[in-house]
Amino acid sequence: HVQLVESGGGSVQAGGSLKLACVGSISGYSFRGYGMAWFRQTLANGRELISSIRSDGTTTYADSVKGRFTIFQDKDKTTLYLQMNSLKTEDTGVYYCAADERGYILVSADYWGQGTQVTVS
Repeated sequence: HVQLVESGGGSVQAGGSLKLACVGSISGYSFRGYGMAWFRQTLANGRELISSIRSDGTTTYADSVKGRFTIFQDKDKTTLYLQMNSLKTEDTGVYYCAADERGYILVSADYWGQGTQVTVS
């Protein structure tokens, strides 16, 4: 099965921006029909759903990131993005990309990436 590969994490000062990306391990693999999401894992909160995008394009956001983060895909649905603006120290964590063939993600997912660290100081 396809694996997910995240990129774009790093260290940034509070108030700054980062853009995460997630692609399949097979070049050009399209996630058309999949639900996809970004999760964040921290020691304090465990793994939490930050944002998701359903196969029909409907998006969801955790209250903690609404108005600051934007989830979107390229037109061919080969790449999932998370644009993160106005970053806060509490956004620090490991961010995971997830995909599910059901077309939506609520808590669990079929496929996961390896995670990318985001540190806000």
